[in-house]
Amino acid sequence: MRLEIDVNMQYMLGDGSMVLLVIEAARTQGQTVLHEQLDIADATLTRIAGEGGVGHRLWAQVATEQMNLRYRAEVEITRPQIALESLGPTPIHDLPGDILTYLRPSRFCQSDLFQDFTVQNFGALEGGRKIVAIRDWIASEIRYVPASSNPETTVVDTFATMEGVCRDYAHLVCALARAADIPARYASVYGPGVDPQDFHAVAQVWLEGGWHIVDATGMGSAADLVLIAAGRDAYDIAFMETRSLAQLVNQTVDVRRR
Repeated sequence: MRLEIDVNMQYMLGDGSMVLLVIEAARTQGQTVLHEQLDIADATLTRIAGEGGVGHRLWAQVATEQMNLRYRAEVEITRPQIALESLGPTPIHDLPGDILTYLRPSRFCQSDLFQDFTVQNFGALEGGRKIVAIRDWIASEIRYVPASSNPETTVVDTFATMEGVCRDYAHLVCALARAADIPARYASVYGPGVDPQDFHAVAQVWLEGGWHIVDATGMGSAADLVLIAAGRDAYDIAFMETRSLAQLVNQTVDVRRR
């Protein structure tokens, strides 16, 4: 499948502002960036490696008060749609060192608080079957309510209110998977089925030696999502970070099947 991505962003920043962006499609297994173009008016750009070696981050020093950005890309997705139920768990002692990080609690995913809940509700299952049960439970119990959360919302808050947006769904998948001793990380993606169109969040779980996408919102799947970046939670891979207050002027994300 080929997808076309078109992102427009305009923010008031102040002269000489430094902005950290995570918006470019990752060059990683399962997807090929056929071509891309990033234009940021009056900016000096510096790229650095992304969290966990996925994609990269972009420092932009913008000389004018307003950042005017356009990013366009065409990406071919070759990632297979694997039935998670068919995947077995990896014993903790066999996990690679860099994967162990994704078993631990993080700022927005306090997985240590959900161990009893996970055992009681999913303890009879293993591996991919457990992840599917977690995904389906979240999909049925959590209500998707736009603007129901904010940048400080954690999985504890989401569990208490039983509502959220894609960010909260992904955090909850990560927290429950980690509580079940399955490594999980938060990922930002582009997808044609995201409604409303925007930067989207999903989880990835480590099963049988690889990362596998889990979208509890039901808006996307491994076969139609473009990975941008991955980290412990949303704190690691925000699409834009600034040291001073940024004022939104306009932002659109358009993802289409070609």
